[in-house]
Amino acid sequence: MRNIFAILFMAFIFIGCSGDKSVKDKLRVATEGTYNPFSYHDESGKLVGYDVEVIAEAAKRAGFEIEFHETNWDAIFSGLNSNRFDMIANQISDADPKRAELYTLSDPYIVTSAAIAVRADDNSINSLNDIKGKNIAQSMGSNYYEMAIQNGANIVLVDGLAPAIKAVSQGRADATMNDKLAILNYIKTTEDKNIKVAFNTGDGTRSVFLFKKELTEQRDRINKALETMKKDGTLKQISEKYFGMDVSE
Repeated sequence: MRNIFAILFMAFIFIGCSGDKSVKDKLRVATEGTYNPFSYHDESGKLVGYDVEVIAEAAKRAGFEIEFHETNWDAIFSGLNSNRFDMIANQISDADPKRAELYTLSDPYIVTSAAIAVRADDNSINSLNDIKGKNIAQSMGSNYYEMAIQNGANIVLVDGLAPAIKAVSQGRADATMNDKLAILNYIKTTEDKNIKVAFNTGDGTRSVFLFKKELTEQRDRINKALETMKKDGTLKQISEKYFGMDVSE
């Protein structure tokens, strides 16, 4: 009887350890899927983009099975908080100190800057001071949303970059603030002659992958993979594919 209990106990330990390993080695990654060129669908319907390719390659090198979950920006943090996801890969800036307190951040994998897009014939907005009292199209909860609020803008709520730029192009908003690379890519791919970049806002910003607070080991493994991707030129290669230049540092 004692031997039977011992066997059952060892089986329980083995099953428990196996279960922990399968959970540990799987990452549920939240991304918008509508944020070209970082996370979007190509003509075949496949989820692609700079962020998508970088995290997929980093996860592969780190030994993770990856599972993408597409969600709107305004629900992406609540989904992480409610344990629907393990991490976010969606151009998350490390500029907000609150994020470092609430979550675990990876090393930066892209450096870019914020920019403001306006109608091509509008020369009234040339600095952040000029957006005071203006109607600025932004997604709720983003750094750009907060920046617009802090500078006295009136917010026109939209769901993503494309609706924001369309609101500006169609005259429903005066401007929108977003990642410079994303705005330039949108103008290039849509050939919207009615939009221009008015100016860049401040210094370069760094984007990171954002994990649930307790997932420090997973973060460390991804960081190690990102380091090897920089050293062997993989990050540069993915950058040039989407932007024609190295934006990884």
